[in-house]
Amino acid sequence: MREIPGRRRRLLSKRNGGRPELLEQALTFAREWQWPVLPGVAPDPQGRARCACPDPECVVPGAHPFDPGLLAATTDERMVRWWWTNRPTAPIVLATGGSAPCAVSLPALAAARALAALDRGGMRLGPVVAAPHRWSILVAPYSMEQLGELLYAKDFVPGSLRFHGEGGYIALPPSETGHGRIRWERAPLPGSAAPWVPDVEAVVDAVVDALTRTGVSAPEF
Repeated sequence: MREIPGRRRRLLSKRNGGRPELLEQALTFAREWQWPVLPGVAPDPQGRARCACPDPECVVPGAHPFDPGLLAATTDERMVRWWWTNRPTAPIVLATGGSAPCAVSLPALAAARALAALDRGGMRLGPVVAAPHRWSILVAPYSMEQLGELLYAKDFVPGSLRFHGEGGYIALPPSETGHGRIRWERAPLPGSAAPWVPDVEAVVDAVVDALTRTGVSAPEF
């Protein structure tokens, strides 16, 4: 029987719980951009502010790996398709570091003010991921030694800054987590090539300077 593409798309949407964009985005990250991804544990369906993992006090509900673990992150298209066909609403988790982007994150209010200051100063940024409570600025991969030297040279680094390098992870859009939807504050430019990201030194220098100049005392959470 001849396939009707529109009907197939509708059936796929229903089979995927109405969220085929998660599979499509996961494939873009893995296949087109070569970013290793894996499904997050997802929020607890009985209470979305809680996590479906065994930890009753999980601080990142739904926004972290659990089964499979972080080491399973891959760019393999077949594995990605299998995961999100079977778990169509699972958050998309990026394993940071290695050849994949790393990230610098800070509380949302401080991040919004810092980004406004960076824009005024002409600082070029790549993609910025926004969760309800924290924003993550994607940066080029770095080593722990490189990060340690960078921070050691600073007189002051806000305690609210977090660094997602080798062995770390962040949730990517359009994931739904226990704290809410993940979105792009600065979306990647359209196209198949992996987005450009700045060096971590430039981002940390600019963010610390912006927070200092704007008088933002970012809370440490």
